[in-house]
Amino acid sequence: MNEEQKKALELLEVTKGQIDGIIKIIEEEKYCASVSNQIIAAQDLLKKANLLILRQHIQYCVTDAVLNDRAEKKLDEIMDILEKFIEK
Repeated sequence: MNEEQKKALELLEVTKGQIDGIIKIIEEEKYCASVSNQIIAAQDLLKKANLLILRQHIQYCVTDAVLNDRAEKKLDEIMDILEKFIEK
């Protein structure tokens, strides 16, 4: 496991805890704006984790594909992911 994956895993673990907390505050019928802010915070962590995974994918998988004349498929794949990322 490389550094990006380790950092992404840490962020996902924190996100998991946040989601458990969000579920709890919804069950406790806490203030809606507080719930919404917690959801946004969890989404931000997920975006950061995703960027770390994309970074390692580009550094290793895409670089390997470029060096072995398989770049087009990997670049299309990255573009598809980025389009989804931007649309959200």
